[in-house]
Amino acid sequence: MDRVPRITHIAWGEMEVAGLSPGCDMKLWPGGGRAWDWNETGTRHVPGIQVADVEELLRHGARTVVLSRGMHLVLRTCPETLDHLRKLGIRVHVLETREAAKVYNELATQGEAVGGLFHSTC
Repeated sequence: MDRVPRITHIAWGEMEVAGLSPGCDMKLWPGGGRAWDWNETGTRHVPGIQVADVEELLRHGARTVVLSRGMHLVLRTCPETLDHLRKLGIRVHVLETREAAKVYNELATQGEAVGGLFHSTC
């Protein structure tokens, strides 16, 4: 398994991940990551994170997925997304963004094949 990139800094509207360019919202997976552009899948705060948003994480080998809800818990997750991940046997954590980053880094340190979607504002 490729090394999971670690989140080194997270604050309102900014994220830094080892080995990646800084961004606002990020997609991370074993071996890499990139900026998360909601326009690619038409994601909005409501209904929230869609199946299409997590597919890239799974293609890169994530067996555990951390989904952030934003700093003020505004971002939702579509129930279909959670159902999809659970049917595939993927462990899922849905948390406030700072807590999500902490859990993600802990899992990465433990050698887990973890991926995540991180929203650093609302």
